[in-house]
Amino acid sequence: MREQLAGAERVSDLWHVVGALDEMPRGTVRLTRLMGEDVAIAVAADGRPLAWRPAAGLVDGAALDTAGVSNPLPVRRDFGYLWTSLGQPGPSLFAIPEYDEPDRRNMNAATFRVHVSAPRAVENFLDMGHFPFVHTNYLGVESHPEVKDYQVEISHDNDEIIATRCRFFQPMAAATAKGGMEVEYTYRVPHPYCAILYKSSPPAPGRHDVICIFLQPIDEEHVAANMLMSMIDHESSDTAIKAFQQKIFAQDKPILENQIPKRLPLDPRAEMPVRADKASIAYRRWLAEHGYTYGTVPQG
Repeated sequence: MREQLAGAERVSDLWHVVGALDEMPRGTVRLTRLMGEDVAIAVAADGRPLAWRPAAGLVDGAALDTAGVSNPLPVRRDFGYLWTSLGQPGPSLFAIPEYDEPDRRNMNAATFRVHVSAPRAVENFLDMGHFPFVHTNYLGVESHPEVKDYQVEISHDNDEIIATRCRFFQPMAAATAKGGMEVEYTYRVPHPYCAILYKSSPPAPGRHDVICIFLQPIDEEHVAANMLMSMIDHESSDTAIKAFQQKIFAQDKPILENQIPKRLPLDPRAEMPVRADKASIAYRRWLAEHGYTYGTVPQG
């Protein structure tokens, strides 16, 4: 129990996503929850982001009264989202340099509420083995189930997990795809509840589309999953790009919500890994080494 509380304290000092900025009307309060605590968020008329612990009686959708923001939380805006912290966060967030490239389409494809822990959702995002069976005829086909060997390391420079040379045959890798192709992925896990995928971009050989999952831990067994798309695509409409990603996540949602237990076990003996789970094994070890136990079943 003492270890679990310490893990929660470590996580509370991190920056956490709490909403897509383009979906937050200026001057309107939104109520949400972060790690089991009520949090109010808003964008002021001058574009200033705000987050605070709300007073009793504040309702979702109320007009913003900045005089009522008496318990402010730290805030920042990155990648089109508002981020806050319940503790003492560091001065910066992880970097995604591609987001600032001028020819990219950046958007929040969707925000899904899911009855699962944030670590379980990250692990699912890293798992290529389910592609042929959950995303049949999109990200995989049952006739090509093999997950080829790939490399996983922990970058000591940035303290993040990196999986490279992840190759998988996909019949429809993106909204712009014209046919099946072997797609090469690179995964990054720079935050216990955020993961980034770089994948071959069909219209731009040699470059990558970037898909991110930024998870807001509502509590230990519920999340709001925000899907950031940073695409090299000058043909598809925003609607088409979002619809494709929403279809993929809608296929994942029932799988995630049927996970037992909802929280991710950190004990390596709790669930039998296979070769394709190298990224997951590294992720669980990384969480345990940092004491990030919120949303997990700790070892022992």
